[in-house]
Amino acid sequence: MADNMHVRSTSTATRAPVQAAAAAVGAVFLLVGVLGFIPGITTGYDSLEAAGHESHAKLLGIFQVSVLHNIVHLLFGAAGLALARTASGARTYLIGGGVVYLVLWLYGLVIDKSSQANFVPLNTADDWLHFVLGLGMIALGVVLGKRPATR
Repeated sequence: MADNMHVRSTSTATRAPVQAAAAAVGAVFLLVGVLGFIPGITTGYDSLEAAGHESHAKLLGIFQVSVLHNIVHLLFGAAGLALARTASGARTYLIGGGVVYLVLWLYGLVIDKSSQANFVPLNTADDWLHFVLGLGMIALGVVLGKRPATR
């Protein structure tokens, strides 16, 4: 009877690698969204606009940002954390988000950066970061989406 009192539950939640990747990507996007609102980390903070190409604030002095741009990063990060709860959600987040970033890359390449079409806003550094993010997220979703969950 004493032995039965010491029985422990050995069940642990299983987590697929794709879920960890989606959670990590989501956390990075949340961090980037927050950093976009911190003067010093975002240069030209006094020129941060709600949206549009008139915002001359730059995250890390490189990537053009606006309030809208930062909020999109926050929402995209929250979506990543939420969708990382399941393997299928994580895979969808990574592949779907990667496709969105490739479309955003193409959009950035074809618009006139000084026009109203640049409402996010985007600069050349943003464009190429979106390209790398798109390919990287799709690769993570495809490769890790095939691996089984581990304990």
